[in-house]
Amino acid sequence: MPSKPVHPHKIPNMVYANSQGEILDLPDVEMAGRAGRWFFRPELTDIIPLPAGSDVFVLPNRMPIGIEPVSGDPVLVNENPEGAHLGIQAVAGFMSPAHTAIYTAAFEKDQSDPSHLPLFAYTAIGWLDDQFWVCGFRSDQDQRQEFDKFSDKDIAEATNKQLSAYKNNRLIQHLGKCCLTYGCPAAKNLFLGRFEAPLPTSPGCNANCVGCISLQPSGCCPSTQDRLQFVPTPQEIAEVALNHFAKAPHGIVSFGQGCEGEPLLQADIIEQAIRIIRKQTSQGTINLNSNSSLPEAVERLAHAGLDSIRVSINSARKGCHTLYYNPEGFSFKNVLESILAMKKAGKHVSINYFMLPGFTDDPDEYDAFCDMVDLYRPDLIQLRNLNMDPDWYFDVVQHPAKEKPMGIQNWLNEVKKRFPELRYGYFNPPLF
Repeated sequence: MPSKPVHPHKIPNMVYANSQGEILDLPDVEMAGRAGRWFFRPELTDIIPLPAGSDVFVLPNRMPIGIEPVSGDPVLVNENPEGAHLGIQAVAGFMSPAHTAIYTAAFEKDQSDPSHLPLFAYTAIGWLDDQFWVCGFRSDQDQRQEFDKFSDKDIAEATNKQLSAYKNNRLIQHLGKCCLTYGCPAAKNLFLGRFEAPLPTSPGCNANCVGCISLQPSGCCPSTQDRLQFVPTPQEIAEVALNHFAKAPHGIVSFGQGCEGEPLLQADIIEQAIRIIRKQTSQGTINLNSNSSLPEAVERLAHAGLDSIRVSINSARKGCHTLYYNPEGFSFKNVLESILAMKKAGKHVSINYFMLPGFTDDPDEYDAFCDMVDLYRPDLIQLRNLNMDPDWYFDVVQHPAKEKPMGIQNWLNEVKKRFPELRYGYFNPPLF
């Protein structure tokens, strides 16, 4: 049974950092949450302890905004209360997997600084009772990426053993780097023989996503990992998948990872790999994480034995989707056609919905999202945080909000009431 959420007894204090990166709290000012251009005092039920395995980030050239306790109004703290010469910077939480943000960190950017924040999610954070608190909730009880479930010693031993045993499999060698250099949880689980394993296949992409985590233009913001530089053979892919299914109860293997482009561009290779896998075993779930740009390819893969697809979108509105993805040779209509192709084949469809307070819960976006669910009937909504500087994102998608956002909690409650058959989570589910 999932444990009952823990909430604070009062609103935590606003936190800030000095110019040396030391994080302090301001007891006279409460933490604030941000949704788009609005700032809010969070409800106590919006706030949970900073989950284990999370990080705390200092945000350069961004001044913190808190809440004045008596009036409830947002207040900009543009000077360090211990002395102006010490400097002041905003602070954010980066929650560990399986948690979804309710508010982003509240700050005001120095307009003389043109730089963007790195590609992470920036959750509102405060301090109370000797611990950090964040505005978020646990969106999936699955523990496949829990911080305390990984032993560095066991991971290193298991990874090096397989790297030695499969020296000629380039995909395993690549994933060894993902595991040992970048600390990828999916790669760790592959080498530990459990849960969901990655199958990156495509060095190329047919979109130029503004928030791409594996490829960014020079001078923009750093990517969080290197992109795959080769196309593995069907045999290399199948070897990884079959080994994983032999070890992992209810195992999953997924094409489409953060260290690659769009896997559908390698549909021929993937189709051959799936057929090799399914000739040898019916175990496990074969999944595709994708921008879902090529419905004909999706139909072929479903026929070959693909079990599920995770369709990634930032928005259910064509215009906002196009501005974020910068698609090459496909449209938002093609994405929806891919959902149809999988549903017609009787396969599982998840929507990987990039969540951002102030955008996802905008009334216009909510209406468009509900229309999409009404028409295409996905099985699961994955409530994943958008990893991107919120100011940059709102500029990119040209989102002039007409009304105040609904609030992420209200958004989720309304969607659940309207679509009681839908499932909600964070990870790709095992189907077998």
